[in-house]
Amino acid sequence: MSNTVIIIAAAVLLAGLLYFEKNGNQKGKLPTKTILSGLFILTVLLQPHPFPEYFYILLIGLIFCLGGDVFLALPQERMFLFGLISFLMGHVFYVIGFFYVADLNPWTWGGSAIGLAISGRVFFWLRPHLGSMLGPVIAYIIVITTMVAGAFTVLGDARLHSTGRFLVIFGAVSFYISDLFVARDRFFKTEFSNRLLGLPLYYAGQFLLAFSVGLIK
Repeated sequence: MSNTVIIIAAAVLLAGLLYFEKNGNQKGKLPTKTILSGLFILTVLLQPHPFPEYFYILLIGLIFCLGGDVFLALPQERMFLFGLISFLMGHVFYVIGFFYVADLNPWTWGGSAIGLAISGRVFFWLRPHLGSMLGPVIAYIIVITTMVAGAFTVLGDARLHSTGRFLVIFGAVSFYISDLFVARDRFFKTEFSNRLLGLPLYYAGQFLLAFSVGLIK
């Protein structure tokens, strides 16, 4: 019941956030985004914890992502770098969590190859536009690609519950794709369509990862 309430509340808040984004309403955007992101923290806290270590590791990662959401909602230019660093740390904890619960398997190498191919293409797409952000963006791309490889590792570990495995891979891939829209908005063209597509993918990814805590084992 609580999960259903959270999903409905998240959908309403997401609609509100998109409305504020479209209208450039900073006063409405910051509290709405903060509350919405707080819901994925609440979600992970309400799940069963069959694998306590995975719960704590993902909780820390989600908290860093909450911080990243707040930073990116602030208008100051330097907040983008703070948000990038906060999300990078969130991904580091996701990587630790995924490789903690799952053993290396053929899906690890297949997912790594796919991730490297796509991320390499993304980097060359971004490279001419990065300027002083070159170093932080390279670090971020490396970490998020490793996160996706970790999600594929979870997917390929048959010892884990199948539902939890699919939640992890869909959550990680949704997060990855959402970041492409963030990059496009930041380095190419700022427009509402980036948020219209990217924000639902981002929040879907975060909630899927939060729900995976109760179903991974």
